[in-house]
Amino acid sequence: MNLSLADKISDSELEVMKLLWQAEDALSVTEIREALQRSRGWEATTVKTLVSRLLSKGVIRQEKRKVFYYSPLITEQEYNAWATDSLIRRLYNGSAKDLVAALVHSEGLSAADLDELRAMFRVED
Repeated sequence: MNLSLADKISDSELEVMKLLWQAEDALSVTEIREALQRSRGWEATTVKTLVSRLLSKGVIRQEKRKVFYYSPLITEQEYNAWATDSLIRRLYNGSAKDLVAALVHSEGLSAADLDELRAMFRVED
């Protein structure tokens, strides 16, 4: 699993990754293209380019059957953990506390969110 290259996954490539993460089995380029053409209007050449880039970055694999099928080499949870850590390092100098403070001050967290966080971090004496 190559999370060192995950920072180079573009938003468009992330759309392909999300599709692969949601799939129960590996998908062919045709299946990927059909899904992304419906949801994004992307042409076949765009999808082939995105898949090729993800392969070269080592975050998906291809398997030859009658045609090539693609599946992720990193899980969505692994990517999300890496992306969150990267965000905290880049924007908040590694301080998760500063991220939460920014969310609170920007009204990015509802009262219910804050109550849920308090319950999560409540320590029993």
